[in-house]
Amino acid sequence: MATIYSSPTEIALPIINWEDMEIDIYQKEVDRYYSELKAFCLKRKKGKNVGTIVKFQIADGYAEYMVSSMRPLELIHLPIGDEYQFPYIQNLTAKDIQQRIDQQIKLDSIFKK
Repeated sequence: MATIYSSPTEIALPIINWEDMEIDIYQKEVDRYYSELKAFCLKRKKGKNVGTIVKFQIADGYAEYMVSSMRPLELIHLPIGDEYQFPYIQNLTAKDIQQRIDQQIKLDSIFKK
């Protein structure tokens, strides 16, 4: 069973300016957020997959989580985009998350060339 945490308050969330809708600027902010959160996780605990992002398709987007620990399984919800949450996330095991990460690596090797 997974423990799910909110994003730490000391890491500023990316904010989109809806008036200008500068997607490139927003993406840079998202990348900064991911990088700072990964560093936060690695400072707290080193280990397999720490700092890895796992995604679950929800409606027209994704529910995103960062691995904070595999044993015990701890994930941080990433409030990006529509801030979707996977409804069964707390029921997943480390094995489920590892399978998801392995699947994503294989898909990335096919489609991100």
